[in-house]
Amino acid sequence: MNRILYVLIVLLIGFSNAYSAVITFSGKVIDAQTKEPLPGATVTIQDLKISALADINGVFNFNRIPDKGKFLVQVSYLGYKYQNQTIDFATTKNITFALQPSLIEANEVVVTGTVTGADNKKNSTSVGVLSKDEMLDRASTNLIDAVSKVAGVNQITTGQAISKPVIRGLSFNRIVTINNGIKQQGQQWGDEHGIEIDQYSADRVEVLRGAASLLYGADALGGVINILEPLTVSDGTVKGEILSNYSTNGGLSASSAMLTGNSDGFVWRARGTIKNAYSFKTPDYYYPNSGFKENSYEGMFGLNKAWGYSHANVSYFNNKIGFYDPTVDAKGSFLDDNGDIITNSQNKNRTLQYPNQDITHFKIASNSNFLFDKGNLKLDIGFQNNVRKELESLQPSLFFDLNTYTLDAKYYLEQKNGWQPVFGLSTDYAHSQNKGKEFLVPDYNYFGIGTFYYVKKDWENSSFNAGLRFDYRNNQGKDLVLGGAQKFTAFKTDYANLSGAAGYTHQFNDKFNFKANLSSGFRAPNPAEQGSNGIHSGTFRYEVGTNDLKAEKSYQADVTFGYATENFDVNLSLYNNYMTDYIYLAQNNAETIDVENDNGQIQTLPLFRYKQDNADLYGTDASLIFHPTSFFHFENTFSYVHAENLALNRPLPFIPAASLRNEIRLEPKIKGLKSSYFSLGLDNYFAQNRIDNFETTTGGYSLLRSGIGASFKLGKQAVRLNISGNNLLDKKYYDHLSRFKPGRLDETNPTFGIYNQGRNVTFGVYLPLSI
Repeated sequence: MNRILYVLIVLLIGFSNAYSAVITFSGKVIDAQTKEPLPGATVTIQDLKISALADINGVFNFNRIPDKGKFLVQVSYLGYKYQNQTIDFATTKNITFALQPSLIEANEVVVTGTVTGADNKKNSTSVGVLSKDEMLDRASTNLIDAVSKVAGVNQITTGQAISKPVIRGLSFNRIVTINNGIKQQGQQWGDEHGIEIDQYSADRVEVLRGAASLLYGADALGGVINILEPLTVSDGTVKGEILSNYSTNGGLSASSAMLTGNSDGFVWRARGTIKNAYSFKTPDYYYPNSGFKENSYEGMFGLNKAWGYSHANVSYFNNKIGFYDPTVDAKGSFLDDNGDIITNSQNKNRTLQYPNQDITHFKIASNSNFLFDKGNLKLDIGFQNNVRKELESLQPSLFFDLNTYTLDAKYYLEQKNGWQPVFGLSTDYAHSQNKGKEFLVPDYNYFGIGTFYYVKKDWENSSFNAGLRFDYRNNQGKDLVLGGAQKFTAFKTDYANLSGAAGYTHQFNDKFNFKANLSSGFRAPNPAEQGSNGIHSGTFRYEVGTNDLKAEKSYQADVTFGYATENFDVNLSLYNNYMTDYIYLAQNNAETIDVENDNGQIQTLPLFRYKQDNADLYGTDASLIFHPTSFFHFENTFSYVHAENLALNRPLPFIPAASLRNEIRLEPKIKGLKSSYFSLGLDNYFAQNRIDNFETTTGGYSLLRSGIGASFKLGKQAVRLNISGNNLLDKKYYDHLSRFKPGRLDETNPTFGIYNQGRNVTFGVYLPLSI
């Protein structure tokens, strides 16, 4: 099947090439006030995946530009307002972009994760954007840890290596992660499973807050994390980067190297990343066997021509993570399997002990955009293999193997009178196998297909969009008998749904803009929710699925108000998400089950079953940026979500505490240095007392952080150095979404709590390469 699909791509390339003409698009970038050139300004055309830098005279050039179609061009330069302009290359071959100086540069950043790319003010979806520079300046242990800095985003953590995204209170299969143009397919249903993506591969991350089922189908009820790869470089150039970080807490060492090039439209990129850490330290103690080892390698090659582009991405990700079930003596010291106290030298040993898990993710993705006389076709095809092993010895006890095939196609008709219609089709198929001796989820297959129609209309100061989508999904769980006992019972379920969305934006004047969005969506139960029957390792509970679960449905409304001046940028988003048949785990009347462990001993565990009720989530995301001068910046974000089980009149589980994050950033101009900065931040997290019956409350706390960095030249080589510190006061605290916080098996049997990471200082160096 894969060979047939790739043959079709080659045929499409040949067809498109035969009916395309090649032209050159060039221009100049200048200061709108002084008319001086802006060397180093970046000009990007996202729909063609190309970019160019202005030379010393402010001049840029693109070769092999298509002679038909209109494309959104963005121009950016540090200290200036972004400029976005839709250009018809058939009539415009040369242009001058005059940029206005601005203390707040990113007011009109282009968002690509929606159906049609547009600047943020004309995109009705609530979007948060994280740039590469922000990811370099703020130390993080994985990609989702970095993204959790965006307003409205949190993370369910298991130590320093595993983070699960939470957007506006929704997580697991309700969040879609897009990487290399396709959905990341691992084990989104588990709270102790991370995202298998190299954090340094991202050039930019877009977070779509709220239901995005119209474009991404089932599972996008809570939002989308769109991870954007670097755009291809200018023709005839080879560029790259080397970066390295070291963190004092856990000894996290991370190094990554990348090279990318473009030779007459043949483009390529290669990256390798290695990360390693020993056990992390709380303010009081090391948590044994909490280190990890991560290796990631990826490559891209393809063509950028007048007919569009076609790229192939191949990636391999492996993460080995240690685990430890707390065993302590009377003084609270951690003990090993022999009952001996674990020493600090053992905690700093980078060799993982048992138990540990070994996750491997292999992915092939093809991304293409074919241009025709009356429109264009975007085609994304992917194959993924996700393997999860849990080891208590050399042989894995749990061995879960998942293969997923995906296809996503969108055809854009020619724009007429400002109307842009789009037709879309997506499909995915997955097959899993259990190859170990422990079982939680049955072997399963699932198949899904969806189709949508979308239309957008732009006026000078307003935009309107609407669309409808139909989805069908089939889940099949397989029968399994172990030792004469029925472990899993076969099931087969079908789900179908019609969803829709409508959005409107209006720019009242240069300062004030408004967005509104109404959307509906659905999520079919996943095979874990339907078929689980076993001990969920690390959660201290036994889980049982429910075969006849209904599909979740979401009805969401959100509005955003934005006000921006030369010195202020204020955004306020309000949302309400009403969900029918929300699926959750619950323990009925303190129900328990007796199971035999590997030592032949009987262990009593709480028994949780998957249930569903109607639910309602509402809240706000707000930001205030104040730039009184070019070197002083004061940034603040606030997030709050209220989530209620309407049938039981009690809170939903895994809901983050409200947070208020503040940062003062100074950017002085120092001779010999570029992009110098000093930042001081205070992150305030409020108490979370609204919990489900199996959770525990957490108190409020504040964390102090800071950072300092600058770029300079060593000879001809540019160097960027930065130092960042988190939890500088070594505060003892429990994050409400940490899986290591105190929990309980029942009302009288609390589980051990592990504080979050203590003081951590990270040193980083970044070397951009130009060959």
